[in-house]
Amino acid sequence: MTDPGDVRASDAEREAVVEQLRVASVEGRLSLVELTDRTEAAYTATTHAELAMLTQDLPAGGTQAPVPAAPAEGRKRRWFVGVMGDSKRRGTWRIDQELGAVAVMGDVVLDLREAEVRTDRVEILAVSVMGDVKIIVPDGVNVDLDGMAIMGDKKVKVDQAPPGMNVPVVRVQAYAIMGDVKVVGDSHAQPLQRRITAWREHWRRLHGEDWRELSRQLRADTRELNRQIRDAHRDLGRGY
Repeated sequence: MTDPGDVRASDAEREAVVEQLRVASVEGRLSLVELTDRTEAAYTATTHAELAMLTQDLPAGGTQAPVPAAPAEGRKRRWFVGVMGDSKRRGTWRIDQELGAVAVMGDVVLDLREAEVRTDRVEILAVSVMGDVKIIVPDGVNVDLDGMAIMGDKKVKVDQAPPGMNVPVVRVQAYAIMGDVKVVGDSHAQPLQRRITAWREHWRRLHGEDWRELSRQLRADTRELNRQIRDAHRDLGRGY
């Protein structure tokens, strides 16, 4: 008889676990990096046992988190300002409203990896005038960078998840004037010392030490598949 834990997981079951993780994050049970790690692991899980590892320290089924209300008109952002100096926020902190970062001939660093994100997405207004705004996120989040740069630069250096995955979203509206606004992931920042949790230890035993290589390979395979599809459509358009 097949062990129930060895039963192959379906796409619907993976999505259900991802939603449970999202709810747990909004409730303050998971940091952004924990949510991203477990979401990646959920999409690469193949059995019920592997999915169960990801939620074993969370309430069974989770509680339904309310959809965050739209910010009231005039509601204040939480601001981080560096004027001819530095402003940095790292470690464990809570995000339950929109953020603002202003660097004027100075530097602002916002490290979101260990933050408790109590909203469905992180919204940031970043302004740099002859300064630098650096936003650090876990690789695997979906970064939406918009805005403008005048004699400056705005850029994203994050290993993002393949399209279609329900991963955390960080939305940045950037304005850079002779300055830079950068959003960088783990692979382009000082590595974060992750705590070893029970599910991750079990996962390593199943898949080896570098279990994140599975999700990286999945992203690479998806990019290659999308490239092949684009090439096929282009060849069809040319009448080959």
